[in-house]
Amino acid sequence: MQARLSQTAAAALAHLKRGDPVLGEIIARVGEYRIQFREPSFASLVRSIVYQQLSGRVASVIFGRLETAAGGKLTPAAILKLRPARMRAAGLSAQKTAYIRDLARHTRDGRVVFENLPDLADEQVIEHLTAVKGIGVWTAHMFLIFALQRPDVLPTGDLGIRAAVRKAYGLAELPKPAEMEVLAQSWRPYCSVASWYLWRSLEANGKGPIMI
Repeated sequence: MQARLSQTAAAALAHLKRGDPVLGEIIARVGEYRIQFREPSFASLVRSIVYQQLSGRVASVIFGRLETAAGGKLTPAAILKLRPARMRAAGLSAQKTAYIRDLARHTRDGRVVFENLPDLADEQVIEHLTAVKGIGVWTAHMFLIFALQRPDVLPTGDLGIRAAVRKAYGLAELPKPAEMEVLAQSWRPYCSVASWYLWRSLEANGKGPIMI
């Protein structure tokens, strides 16, 4: 796995540097590609829901509390055994509590089968996951990048990516999704790698952790 990641990263960095000088400067400043993947599991998708619209530090604390409340392992059965009030006490909003419980029911009933997701195309994964209440395209994009390890995902709705593009390319306003798609043509088929570097470009010296 590590050897395959290294080969993919080497090819991606050569392509991105050659195709986009601005991104090439970001790559040079940030340094080595050190993305951390997670298992394409129920727990990973719950994590993405918890992290929606929260800072990484706050979300990490809430996620840890939820894991503890569930007995140390997040499974559909463990979530559904928890009372909604207990989930709220961990720091989850009423909406996210409902979303996570809906995902647990979908998984328990076989409407979401995580073992099948690696065999689906990106658009099929998005369609499959967004059928669950509270899982939007952003969450599906994060799952594609960080769990399914898809190399060419462009999260056009991510505020961090949009802010990084605005800063790096000297734009007057945050770019719209259509503008992002045009800009990213030179990044394909490695938009996930480009996105990782754009996230890192917003951190002090490019050394802070990615908390998505």
